[in-house]
Amino acid sequence: MKVIRKSIATILVPLFLLVMLGFSSCTTGQKAEQPEVQKEVKFKLGVASYSLRKFDRDQTIAFTKKLGVDHIAFKSFHLKLDASDAEIAEAVAKCSEAGLNLYAGGVIYMTNEAEVDQAFEYAKKAGMKMIVGVPNHELLQYVEDKVKAYDIQLAIHNHGPGDKLYPSAESAYVLIKDMDPRMGLCIDIGHTKRIGRSPSQDVRDYFDRVLDIHIKDVTAADHDGSTCEIGRGVIDHHTFLKDLVELEYDGVVALEYEKDGDDPFAGMAESMGYVKGILSTLQ
Repeated sequence: MKVIRKSIATILVPLFLLVMLGFSSCTTGQKAEQPEVQKEVKFKLGVASYSLRKFDRDQTIAFTKKLGVDHIAFKSFHLKLDASDAEIAEAVAKCSEAGLNLYAGGVIYMTNEAEVDQAFEYAKKAGMKMIVGVPNHELLQYVEDKVKAYDIQLAIHNHGPGDKLYPSAESAYVLIKDMDPRMGLCIDIGHTKRIGRSPSQDVRDYFDRVLDIHIKDVTAADHDGSTCEIGRGVIDHHTFLKDLVELEYDGVVALEYEKDGDDPFAGMAESMGYVKGILSTLQ
């Protein structure tokens, strides 16, 4: 009889403990944690062709394709601002054949109305949807009129400490925030960091005007910080890219690699690989 009682106890005690543990977890009022739903990465990766300023257009197109991206913004090194219609058509065709979207031109400086006119005609003929530009302050109203007439966006590029026109995204934002929504910002996160501001915070604060982004890294968060391979500097790219995903940014994030002008290929590949590695953890 004692043996039977002992066997029953051996079975019932563990069962009782399991029931009580289950009951306890149900009565804590806490729901089981649900896995976090990952947001879709809506933005596209691209290249600002200033990165390859020492190389011709064909080399620039070929290497951009090797990086595994399909958006490019041409600096005048690769398509002159005064290019003929035939030269523009040839450049557009080369991009199209390579599967590249020539989405923008720039950075284009505009110091008078003639330069504004030229920039918009240039972008129109090339089928560009955006000009990454630096217009003088007194030209902003004239630029806005062109934006409306051509339906081409104007993204003002910040250039960090020492720049008199647009040292920060904020310095541009305060001037255009009440203008046509196609008047916006190209936030350069390297220059943003160099002026002592947070790239993530600036994107959040001025997100309603963020049209384009130049991504890079810098060695220090001050005037003397120089560009370096992404991941080797002081910018928190993981947080920045995560913020872009959370904000559902759907523009282009273009690598602008300023280091190693004579031989930028390894650094660009490392930088793009670092970015893609982060994105793989966010999807």
